[in-house]
Amino acid sequence: MLSRRQKRLSAVVLVLTLLGGAVAAMLYALQQNIDLFYTPSQLVEGLGKDKIKPVVGQRLRIGGMVVEGSVRRDPNSLKVSFDLIDTGPIVTVTYNGILPDLFREGQGIVAQGVLLDPVTIAASEVLAKHDEEYMPPEVAEALKGIRHVPPSQQQKADGGY
Repeated sequence: MLSRRQKRLSAVVLVLTLLGGAVAAMLYALQQNIDLFYTPSQLVEGLGKDKIKPVVGQRLRIGGMVVEGSVRRDPNSLKVSFDLIDTGPIVTVTYNGILPDLFREGQGIVAQGVLLDPVTIAASEVLAKHDEEYMPPEVAEALKGIRHVPPSQQQKADGGY
């Protein structure tokens, strides 16, 4: 027969084991729901000093400027695709739905979706900035000190006509 002390010890061990299993299950579930933020350059070149790139199928958020002239709409559905840029590489975003009223070329946006290939994202949500001064904190930090000149205005900036 087990003594009273051994019964208590086994009960405490059982409770701690169940509690540990519950915490592990919660952390695993939360890990799958984390959406990391990337800029187009970070998505293509990698994030951090180790240049870690997201894997195909990973959920993520991406923020950048919509490239002028890149918005392509399907005339038979709500499908739209457009290109995003920050300082370097261009990333294509595809979306099936109604874009925000403030969405337009040359503006900053944040898209949340799934990575289809290294430079294409299938967005489930697209957010546009809501006034001239506002920019999501992640985008503002990533674009700090960088001014994007749209291709249509590059000649003017270079001194051409």
